[in-house]
Amino acid sequence: MNISEAMKQRHSVRSYSPKTIEGDTLQALEDVISECNKESGLHIQLVTNEPKAFDSTMAHYGNFSGVTNYIALIGKKSEKLEELCGYYGEKIVLEAQRLGLNTCWVALTYKKVPNAFTIAAGEKLAVVIAVGYGNTAGVAHKSKETSEVSNLSSSSPDWFRAGVEAALLAPTAMNQQKFRLEFVGDKVSAKAGLGFYTKMDLGIVKYHFELGSGKDNSIWK
Repeated sequence: MNISEAMKQRHSVRSYSPKTIEGDTLQALEDVISECNKESGLHIQLVTNEPKAFDSTMAHYGNFSGVTNYIALIGKKSEKLEELCGYYGEKIVLEAQRLGLNTCWVALTYKKVPNAFTIAAGEKLAVVIAVGYGNTAGVAHKSKETSEVSNLSSSSPDWFRAGVEAALLAPTAMNQQKFRLEFVGDKVSAKAGLGFYTKMDLGIVKYHFELGSGKDNSIWK
């Protein structure tokens, strides 16, 4: 599938089959993680065949089952860490979707497993992404209108409309979609609302907007 189809077909999945990620699929997933680390300076790591992180009361409370693979988004502590993790984490999520895998962003309902991944001095684990072969493809959630998240109007350029529509397909914490996109001159202003993980959500939203609009990160005001 192309990237546009991946954005539309990606839904959060919490229940996974025992099928192992291997061969070309595993290599492609590791390749995109390596590419993201190189571009961003992050320390993202793929953890496979590790069932303990999602074998806890919190994980069961979050309705997770069968999760044995996840992506740990780790980086140097900074004001930009959450946004960076959102941006590059979603790049990995959409590539996983193209590879026939399913995913779910997970902020709280997991536990850290010693030695499952490496956190260097000055780094922190921001979030994890469950990944694997889902027992379902997930379901779409209700989305806000373009007018609720942007200043889109009849005079807006087509690329801005396409970007906003793609941004509304982005996963956000608790599906709250707390972001604002405004077309200002020839640039776009992107702001996070108040709440937990909204900075990370903004990174995810920005990646979707760039894909939908066909613009690169020079578009941001």
